[in-house]
Amino acid sequence: MRMQYNQLKRRQVIALLAGAMTAWPPAARSQQSPRMHRVGILMNLASQDPEGQMRVGAFLGALAERGWTDTHNVTIDTCWGAGDAGRFRRCAAELVALTPDVILAGSAAATGPLLAETRVIPIVFVQTPDPVGAGYVTSLAHPGGNATGFTQFEYGMAGKWLELIKTVQPGLKRVMVLRDLDSTGFGQLGAIALAAKSFGTEVRPLGVDDAREMETAVTEFAQSPDGGLIVTGNAPAAVHRDLIVTLAARHRLPAVYPFRYFAKSGGLMSYGPNTIEPYRRAAEYVHRILHGEKPADLPVQAGTRYDLVINLGTAKSLGITIPDTLLALADEVIE
Repeated sequence: MRMQYNQLKRRQVIALLAGAMTAWPPAARSQQSPRMHRVGILMNLASQDPEGQMRVGAFLGALAERGWTDTHNVTIDTCWGAGDAGRFRRCAAELVALTPDVILAGSAAATGPLLAETRVIPIVFVQTPDPVGAGYVTSLAHPGGNATGFTQFEYGMAGKWLELIKTVQPGLKRVMVLRDLDSTGFGQLGAIALAAKSFGTEVRPLGVDDAREMETAVTEFAQSPDGGLIVTGNAPAAVHRDLIVTLAARHRLPAVYPFRYFAKSGGLMSYGPNTIEPYRRAAEYVHRILHGEKPADLPVQAGTRYDLVINLGTAKSLGITIPDTLLALADEVIE
């Protein structure tokens, strides 16, 4: 009888606990088993690119600081566009099909295809030069749609690239501008062309999507004297940066690049914004969106600082003497 009584008591306790679980409000049950969120990432570089890995690492690190850890409370899906327009479109379709809570777009080349796939899923972009002109947002202060993020350039600064080449090569008469034909780049080219009028310099634009065509065109361009290269901020140029730096060295062309990693790869000079910090800042916007805020209410933020990096080793190999006044302005000098 005592055993039957104890068994009865255990069954009553189990039933009582089960009833209590059922009676708990949804909020209490969700605290016991938090919903797994999903974040997509569409990068403009190749997966094996060290620069791309640093950018994604900075973003994930900043997310972790805010309590979001991959496989714990968020699933991270990353697709690498590798500077290829077709791959960007495929990646965008694949990521949108996963219906993530928010997608990080690593450049304008990534933002456009994503917005072509969805006007509902929130998108946070970085490394995007002109989101208003491209139609990604209504205005910087009030984006108004499903996208917001961080711009990299104020277009007027692109004229500074030409000024820098003229400073180290006063006899410059021609400049080839390497840009992406399939993405935003007209604003940067326009600023360079405007500056070229005051410097008396001929501007020749060239698309960088096809590496073989680019090599042929640069080789032909270098046959005439007093030329130089300007590389605008774009995904294909980032992917082909080793080839571009090699071509500039082979043909002894002074060149200026938009980001520090070009100079670290052997480029003569770079002048532009930090490429890692925007990914850390983007994590804050993703965090806020995961907590219910809307991209339309988060203003687009612009970069405020541009760094000048000079590679003295490359200057010496090209027979170029960097003026002391320019060295004094440099934020970093690579020996």
